[in-house]
Amino acid sequence: MRRIGLYLALFAGAAVSVAPYLMTLNSAFKEPAQVLTTRAWEPAFPVTLDNFAQVWSEYDMAGFLLHSLVYAGVVTAGQVVFSTMAAYAFGRMSFPGRDVLFWGYLATMMVPQIVTLVPLFLIMREFGLIDTYLGLILPTAFGTPYGIFLVRQYFRTIPKDLESAARIDGAGTLTVLVRVLLPLSRPILATLATITFITTWNTLLWPLIVTNGDATRVVTLGISALKGQYSSQYHLILAAAALALLPLIVIFLLFQRHIVRSIALTGLK
Repeated sequence: MRRIGLYLALFAGAAVSVAPYLMTLNSAFKEPAQVLTTRAWEPAFPVTLDNFAQVWSEYDMAGFLLHSLVYAGVVTAGQVVFSTMAAYAFGRMSFPGRDVLFWGYLATMMVPQIVTLVPLFLIMREFGLIDTYLGLILPTAFGTPYGIFLVRQYFRTIPKDLESAARIDGAGTLTVLVRVLLPLSRPILATLATITFITTWNTLLWPLIVTNGDATRVVTLGISALKGQYSSQYHLILAAAALALLPLIVIFLLFQRHIVRSIALTGLK
């Protein structure tokens, strides 16, 4: 009975988490009059693709998705590369003040994003990076405290004997990182890449501040632009949200095995 109760609780939690996504996908195929009814869970009938066609052709949804893909892709690549190098330095190398520097850097996680928003904007303005891809990417492309902490903790679970054996064979620091630690760390790197991509893809506040033109407008801004001050086209908003959701589902399905494995290995250790 205890196990049945546990599974029921897990099922209830999963249902609550997945329900908004299912409702979005279902409502995206409804006609405008059906979207505004009180029967939100009623299946879409008749099914229409006009919402997707309209949002794709009239509002440059392809451009918004491409901009988000470039933004999230470059930030994710930068996070994985630089967070890995910083995590190796903090987790496997010894130098004066290492722990103080690491915990001081980690303490910046407690600073709300809104506190650094204006200084970041002023810095980007001084360098002439407003409404550019560089202005979007630079603040988070060189690693974050969370990413460095995540990879560092995983590195610390790998036996040091492997690194010592590689150094006896003549391997240098970069060789140890690339040929010994990284192959063993693919699960946590996949987890970091997935979390970073999804977080960056869903970001609204920073793109809203630093961009102001269609050339760099990401998908979150494109969706928010569909909601007007006096009227909103909810059928188009839901269709755009469904299109924005599909890449995230694909990313999660591709990397879910690595995510589960990283959690299992970390818990086992």
